[in-house]
Amino acid sequence: MNWTLTGARALPLSLSVSVALGLLLVGCSPALNWRNVPLPEAAITITLPCKPDQATRAVELAGMPVELAMTGCDADGATLAVSHTALADPSQAGAALMHWRAAVLANLGPAAAASATDTPYTPTGVLPLPQSVRTVVQGQRADGSAVSAQGVWFARAVGPQVRLYHAVVYTAKPRPEVADTFFAGIAFQ
Repeated sequence: MNWTLTGARALPLSLSVSVALGLLLVGCSPALNWRNVPLPEAAITITLPCKPDQATRAVELAGMPVELAMTGCDADGATLAVSHTALADPSQAGAALMHWRAAVLANLGPAAAASATDTPYTPTGVLPLPQSVRTVVQGQRADGSAVSAQGVWFARAVGPQVRLYHAVVYTAKPRPEVADTFFAGIAFQ
């Protein structure tokens, strides 16, 4: 029988593994039950920790009317969502991403833009645009309460069209581990 030391006691290896797995499961919040959610119209699959809701509405991005679809949910104090649209004029992808990011930051209050930190977001399959970014920002909700937002904006070619995407995590306090898991779960079809 294999043994391992835990503190001053020796425990069977199988018991140690069981205890470690149990502690790992206790550390995982049951509220964050991650599952794959295919979005065939967007040519992506996302990973969400809860059953998603979906909505579609007409909006304007950089002066162009688009039909914006959103899939998202709320779990464990976090709101997670992915929005996407097809762009009629692919040459406007960068301008549309920049406009979209500015609109999201404006909704987070007047100080949000000043607190925003951007890093390039260019996983394989994403168009190499300078407006493809991951943004971390502190802002305010409509009710005045503090909100931390982590979002990505990117574009990709899907067949003959260019699609734009925005994925975001809103939480009361920064939770980079939730955002990292969410963004890593975006898979291209």
